[in-house]
Parts: sequence; C-alpha cells; structure tokens
Amino acid sequence: MRPSFLLLPDMLDDRASTSCAAHCVRKGCMMAKADKLGQVMAKCRRLAEQMGLELVDVSLDQEGAGKYLRIYITKGDVLSLDDCEAFHRAVIPLVEDFDYDFLEVSSPGLDRPIKTDEDFRWAEGTVVEVHLFRPLEGSKRWQGTLKGLQDGAIHLQLQDRDMMIPRKSASLVKPFLDIDAILSAEPDPSEESAE
Repeated sequence: MRPSFLLLPDMLDDRASTSCAAHCVRKGCMMAKADKLGQVMAKCRRLAEQMGLELVDVSLDQEGAGKYLRIYITKGDVLSLDDCEAFHRAVIPLVEDFDYDFLEVSSPGLDRPIKTDEDFRWAEGTVVEVHLFRPLEGSKRWQGTLKGLQDGAIHLQLQDRDMMIPRKSASLVKPFLDIDAILSAEPDPSEESAE
C-alpha cells in the first residue's frame, strides 16, 4: 500500500518542487506521462463532479522522497476536511495504475494559481499578481486588478493605466493576498455565534 496524505490548506507551503516533466523529457517519456496525467485528470474530474466538488488541478511533482500525485479540489467557499477525506478515499482505486509514490488531496488554498480561461473569468475584478518569465518594462512582477483575457493577453488595471501582458509571457498568475488586511480583519459575527 502506498503512503498517502491529506493536507489542509494551511499546511501547504511554497516549497519548490521539480516537475516530473523535466525527468520525462530526459527519459523520453514526456508524451506517455502527459497522456497518463490527462487520463488521471479526467477520472478525477468525473469523480469530483459526482461528489459535488470542482477539480482545480492535478500535478505530478518529483521531490526528494519520490513522486507526489497532488490533486486540488474545491467546493465553492466551504471545502471541508471531510470533503477532502471522502474524495481521497474514493480516488485511490481510480489512480492505482498511475506511477506515483505519495497521494495528496487538498484545497488549492487562497492563492490558487489562475491557469485556465475559467479561472480567469472566476478571478475577474480581483487584485492579482502576474509573474513573468522575462522582464516587461523593467519588471518581472506586476500587480493590478484583473480585467480578464483579451486577444491572448492578460488585461490588468494598474493604479495609473491599463496594461496588456501576453499570456504566454506569464509564468504564474495568482490572487494577491494582503496579509496585513487579512490579519487586521474583524471576525465575522455569524462565525462566532456558530461555535
């Protein structure tokens, strides 16, 4: 039996991981791994829909201890530990034939990467960070209100102007988290009365 983990969103960190894709290119198995990961993603998507969840992403990351199959799910604003555990138990038999050492199921967290067209629609009107492969106008990182996608470009409203960043130039797009605002926020009275 393979080890598997169930991670809570606050247990995740930004540890760098090496994508299995780099390993596969060297080994000549890039297409086979991509096809297999696509099959796993399709199985996970069907299961998530059956369980009333949304599949956000599936990744295979090579880290020191082995290959981690990471599945990120969400359920509106209220994904619970029970949801993650139920999905984890249900997905194990669906991915047994896939080559991984550890299985993790978790929420993508507050700063979930914005990758798909649907993600961009979901994040419209929010403040985002755009990280670039190469500097644009002297900077590799931009922050602004996401206005959406337009003609293959990320449309940002900066403080003083609009900016169009070619989507293929972005290495990462994610919501901007203002930690000071989060820490200073007043607790929601409805959550306190529920305790």
